[in-house]
Amino acid sequence: MGVLDGISVLELARVAPAELPGMMFADMGADVLKIETPEAEAPTPDALRRAAFAYVNRNKRSLALNLKAPEGQALFKRLAATADVIVEGFRPGVMKRLGADYETVRALNPRIVYCSLSGFGQNGPYRDYPAHDMNYLSLAGVLTLIGEAGRKPAIPLNLVADYAGASLHGALGIALALFARERTGRGQHVDISYLDTTLSLLAATPNMRFFFSDGVAPNRGEGFLGGSYPYYAIYETRDNKLLTIGCTEPWLWENFCKAIERPDFARFARKPDQFVRAANPEEAAARDAIEAVIRTRDRDDWYEFLVKHDVCVGKVYEIEEMVRDPQIAHRGMIVDVEHPTHGRVRQFGVAIKLSETPGTVRTAAPLAGEHTEAILKDLGLGADEIAGMRQRKVIE
Repeated sequence: MGVLDGISVLELARVAPAELPGMMFADMGADVLKIETPEAEAPTPDALRRAAFAYVNRNKRSLALNLKAPEGQALFKRLAATADVIVEGFRPGVMKRLGADYETVRALNPRIVYCSLSGFGQNGPYRDYPAHDMNYLSLAGVLTLIGEAGRKPAIPLNLVADYAGASLHGALGIALALFARERTGRGQHVDISYLDTTLSLLAATPNMRFFFSDGVAPNRGEGFLGGSYPYYAIYETRDNKLLTIGCTEPWLWENFCKAIERPDFARFARKPDQFVRAANPEEAAARDAIEAVIRTRDRDDWYEFLVKHDVCVGKVYEIEEMVRDPQIAHRGMIVDVEHPTHGRVRQFGVAIKLSETPGTVRTAAPLAGEHTEAILKDLGLGADEIAGMRQRKVIE
């Protein structure tokens, strides 16, 4: 039994960050129904195969419904009247034009928890602007801090604003609203902004805390987490691979220095004045000297050696290596799902480990509209009604 068994979720999303909260709920037992736009053209065989691997859509059902048609809007309202959660990822105003906004749904279902994920939130001067992950990072002051000094910022995929920011805050916001509903009996609107959530992540970093307390702004490549200090850096090994050393605590740094037989470098441990400044010439020289030592052995040899000396160390994996790592396998973070058409579909596992009500990966992602007929029959529609709606392009 999943912790969210009995919770029904309607998902209206076209981008993966808005689909991830629903996947997390589906993993934990919720019945998540994706409401998708009917396809104008039939997908190719390759597109169908790849759709099964869409991680963010696993454990869900799919209904292809034209919400621009009055009949489609009426069907949506029937579904929304008994749903627990609605998740939508459109720009502000779109759901209102479709007759599916929070105020409309709340009038039908006062217990609804309605989560909107949008770039800048439901209000403010940027409300209607288009943007993507990198744009939010740049406006939040995050992008300027990522990468090496003297170079353009490094783009961290779309992990920060999209997923760590909007997706995870969205899932948490829904969970909090459901918990509040248990106390009050009322649902509410969860307004998630990609920009807001990026700022909340940045606020937790040490250099931003120092900025607010002392008024000194951090710069790219500076600060003790910027990569310029020897105790928190990426080193190249003899086999032209990379190793990360992350010994920000003085005792862990001392362990490292003893292990490489350079106890004299222990004096370069992290100091209180390094929150925002870059390494000075002496500290940078120590980093170069350590790199020369690290180049004397292969990456995997260093890793096995240093973990035995209680050092914070990591191998910089290629993706093909990561999926074979024994720790990742042991924690069930690579799993296989049997698909009726495509055979074995490989997925990442469930990261949240609950001891009594664990999440499960039960099904691969559905095809768009795969469950349309079954869902409409559950609503009481007959075969002739369903066929007529399909002919009128209300459903697929």
